[in-house]
Amino acid sequence: MGKQARAIVDLSLKDVVKDLNKAYCDEWLAYYLYWYMAQTVSGRAYEDIKEMLEKIAKDELEHATELADLITKLGDVPVANPMDLEKGANSPYLTPPKNTADINRIIRIVAEAEAGAIEVYSKLAKKTFGKDNVTYQLVSHILSEEVEHEEIFENLLER
Repeated sequence: MGKQARAIVDLSLKDVVKDLNKAYCDEWLAYYLYWYMAQTVSGRAYEDIKEMLEKIAKDELEHATELADLITKLGDVPVANPMDLEKGANSPYLTPPKNTADINRIIRIVAEAEAGAIEVYSKLAKKTFGKDNVTYQLVSHILSEEVEHEEIFENLLER
């Protein structure tokens, strides 16, 4: 981000980067959770759940990539040590169920993860609205995808 772009930001860039890094950590944890459960899911209709979890894991990894890019453009670096991801996240890692055939539990876990992400990105959108348009656009984009993910999982729970 150039000088003029930084000059028009009406927030502390240090605070924005701190918030973005926390969201970055969240996305890596979500990616790993979804990817792991996609690899281990079993039981009824596991192929469909596996495919859905793999697709959404890719979305979460894309979010982490987008956040890393913005953090870098803002003159900082994303969290580098994987051991620091949970410490730096907004929420602790949600542990997958031991019973890999418990599809309902898997869906409840990911629905909970999406609800947490919606809360994080909603706060970031409110914080940056009218004050940091670049960050606002990114977090609004990610928020819309997290809302979509939550709806997918809630619809599955209603079946």
